[in-house]
Amino acid sequence: MKILVINAGSSSLKYQLIDMKDESVIAKGLCERIGIDGSVLTHKTAAGEVIIKEPMPSHVEAISLVLNALVDKNHGVIKSMDEISAVGHRVVHAAEDFDKSQLITDEVMKKIENNIDLAPLHQPANIMGIRACQKVMPKAPMVAVFDNTFHSTMPDYAYMYGVPYEDYKNFRVRKYGFHGTSHLFVSGEAQKILGGKKGRIIVCHLGNGASISAVKDGKCIDTSMGLTPLEGLMMGTRCGDLDPAVLEYLAGKKNMSLSEITSYLNKKSGVLGISGVSSDFRDLLAGIEAGNDRCRLALDMFSYRVLKYVGSYVAALGGLDIIAFTGGIGEHTPEVRSKVLDSLAFMGMKYDKEKNLNPGRGNAVKLSADGSSALAYIIPTNEELVIARETLALVK
Repeated sequence: MKILVINAGSSSLKYQLIDMKDESVIAKGLCERIGIDGSVLTHKTAAGEVIIKEPMPSHVEAISLVLNALVDKNHGVIKSMDEISAVGHRVVHAAEDFDKSQLITDEVMKKIENNIDLAPLHQPANIMGIRACQKVMPKAPMVAVFDNTFHSTMPDYAYMYGVPYEDYKNFRVRKYGFHGTSHLFVSGEAQKILGGKKGRIIVCHLGNGASISAVKDGKCIDTSMGLTPLEGLMMGTRCGDLDPAVLEYLAGKKNMSLSEITSYLNKKSGVLGISGVSSDFRDLLAGIEAGNDRCRLALDMFSYRVLKYVGSYVAALGGLDIIAFTGGIGEHTPEVRSKVLDSLAFMGMKYDKEKNLNPGRGNAVKLSADGSSALAYIIPTNEELVIARETLALVK
């Protein structure tokens, strides 16, 4: 069985075609500049990479180009679209409507559309991707895999905010969390490392967008992102946790509207805003090497906030069995890992510093040393595989 995984953005569309016999990726690619001049599809297979420059006025044309590429006689990987058994779609928000992935029906689509106000930047694009696939592939079953259903097991005292209860009931104001497919995959791999034991796991998904989850006995009990991805860690361009009164204060000082301030905190803050150089940690490290103290400050702030969340989640979990680092920064920035692991020495954490600096590559890389009170690992995430697995389970 082959499953097509779709992750649609407002002007982009990422895809993977996965053969579920061995969970191998047989093709993947990216459509860019959808609805904009200069649209391009980058299509990759074992045979190599193909660049296709064709107009993509909408996601319908983008999906059509993807399917044509998959069956093309020169660089295709399947003989016909009939080989695609189902399509799995990343959908950002399920609100409280669903606590697991869903086979897409008219009723499910209505609920997905009703949650646009909770994710106005991402949900419309996800919907466009689904509608485009339904138009081009009307017979293929479609599955929605949500970013936040993994976090639906949080207890009420963890997801509620200290605002009047009526705001939760009337406007659905609460913590939802995101990056759920990544946290699901990595915590699952961590459980395998623990010998199948459902232990106390902290997953640090650290990339341009970053979040941390506390997982106990296979269930998420807390996570750092909130109503939106703006809450939690300081990120590449997002501010993370801050006093809400800052919004009104800055709006007055900078003569900005509330929506302009929200965009400012989402797109121009965080590591980029502090360093003044970049949101890319490779640029930060180069800046530190050159003596740029703002780059040093950005790295220290990011690492410190990761540590604070980890520490609070150790308390919430009642201990720690394994901490896992994933994402671009989590996997490739030893300076951040060392700052976190060094600070956990008080609770008996021991790790191989040389291994941390040069972990090599693998499905899971052990960092903790003998005698450590908890395990520490680098575990590469695989969100597309999670979507494919969830899709397979529903269409079977």
